[in-house]
Amino acid sequence: MKSIGFIIITYNRPAELLALLNNLTGLEQKETLLQEIIIVNNDSSESYNEAELFINQHKELPIRYIHSAENLGVAKGRNLALYYATAPILVMLDDDGELQNSNALMALDNLFNEKGESLAVASFKVNYFSTGAMQVNAFPHKQFHKRKDLHEFETYYFAGGAHAIRKTVMQELNGYPIEFFYGMEEYDLSYRIIDKGYSILYTDAVVMLHKESPAGRPPHRDKMKMLWKNKSVVAWRYLPGVYFWTTKWMWSFEYLRKTSFDLWGWLKGWREIRTIPHSQKRMPIGKDALLRLKNLDARLWY
Repeated sequence: MKSIGFIIITYNRPAELLALLNNLTGLEQKETLLQEIIIVNNDSSESYNEAELFINQHKELPIRYIHSAENLGVAKGRNLALYYATAPILVMLDDDGELQNSNALMALDNLFNEKGESLAVASFKVNYFSTGAMQVNAFPHKQFHKRKDLHEFETYYFAGGAHAIRKTVMQELNGYPIEFFYGMEEYDLSYRIIDKGYSILYTDAVVMLHKESPAGRPPHRDKMKMLWKNKSVVAWRYLPGVYFWTTKWMWSFEYLRKTSFDLWGWLKGWREIRTIPHSQKRMPIGKDALLRLKNLDARLWY
């Protein structure tokens, strides 16, 4: 029985999308398990002619290609795709990734059937495409060295571009936070998932190869400001007040560190951060959920 769909949000990476589509054609049991592939093109300025030609030539693949009239960002783009999705298990992949193991569909089908309805999200192992080394900042726990060799464990958030999630959970929680254009949407959704009593699991049964450079690039200042603000919003919404204060201050230092002490951007960031208590509604998670986060060794301070 077909049970798995893919959601891919793409923006100005046509060659990477084409490579990913070619990668998905090699999945085992796609005829019996793959229900759909939904692609949202976020109004890219680069040509996707080759990828679109591939889609038209491979009618055996259940692809729905949506061209958005504007760049919706990741969270809003995924919510658009969710509107059209029908598969009970939805795999969210970055467009610059590929699946390493051809048995990924079977692994996911087995995992979600074995764990039952309490499992909301499976977060994948992420390795660099170029080196095969694990990508530390895509590992869904801050205790990387303690947990990196585990095949499976319960955790408190997931890798945003490499996870599978139950569609029913997404419907119950009304999807990703649409006001987050970039970054931290996985934390917002994770806290809501745990507050509802569901679980998030890391598994190395599925491995995504990420084409991001292991050397990294200096983060764009606007992106760093979005990360700072969004993580502060998440802390304000769901956690006790002390974590909002520590998060906004610690991330302000991270902004300075990652932007070579961009003081002007730092001041502009603080103007936005100060509006959070007045513009964002508090929706604190329950005591049981907070205790569960602590038992999972969640890093809540920043």
